[in-house]
Amino acid sequence: MKKTRLIKIILKRTGALKFLTTYIIIFAGVSIGVWIVEPNIKTPIDSVWYCFSVATTIGFGDITAVTILGRAMSIFLSICSILIIAVVPGIITSYYIAVSYTHLRAH
Repeated sequence: MKKTRLIKIILKRTGALKFLTTYIIIFAGVSIGVWIVEPNIKTPIDSVWYCFSVATTIGFGDITAVTILGRAMSIFLSICSILIIAVVPGIITSYYIAVSYTHLRAH
């Protein structure tokens, strides 16, 4: 529980929490949008499953986007997912390095 609290503090201090919150909103919005426009996706759960497979770049293939709008939303979600996976760990790592460096210089 202590590590979870530490990560939450780091995410707040570095501003990465805003990135993650925005990403969650984008994920939910794309999930709803895909559910509305795609004829192959019948339930909201199927839409979340599809978006999860797109976001993680796994692409199981059991559900696919067939409309242009659904494919465009999938591309957008893929790009956002790749960026969030690249940016947030970098922010956290930079924070740890800066804190460690400051701590070492103080002693």
